[in-house]
Amino acid sequence: MHQISGTIKVIQETQHFPSGFSKREFVVTTEHEKFPQHLKFELVKEKCALLSEYQIGQQVMVSFDLRGNEFNGKYYVNLVCWQLQAQDASGKAQHSSAAETSTAELRQESNFDDDIPF
Repeated sequence: MHQISGTIKVIQETQHFPSGFSKREFVVTTEHEKFPQHLKFELVKEKCALLSEYQIGQQVMVSFDLRGNEFNGKYYVNLVCWQLQAQDASGKAQHSSAAETSTAELRQESNFDDDIPF
């Protein structure tokens, strides 16, 4: 799990694909480094709705996972957001937008039903 805070710069519309998959991208500008960085994150499937509560210019804390894949000999890295938190000017969380089960909770072994019949 990774976290970064910054200001929302861009919010894209949700993209729907024929396979039933959907994703929504947004850009956060970080300002804690010497040179601000514009980082593109994506929300997938039901998590696309998390972004509906936010506006361009709003301060947020983004919790995300790194995902990498290979396609036709090229390699890609995606920053997949699973939680957003609005922040006030001091950087403190105002409220949290998260799915009912976070990625950290899903990773716990006790949540897996390993009742395989063989």
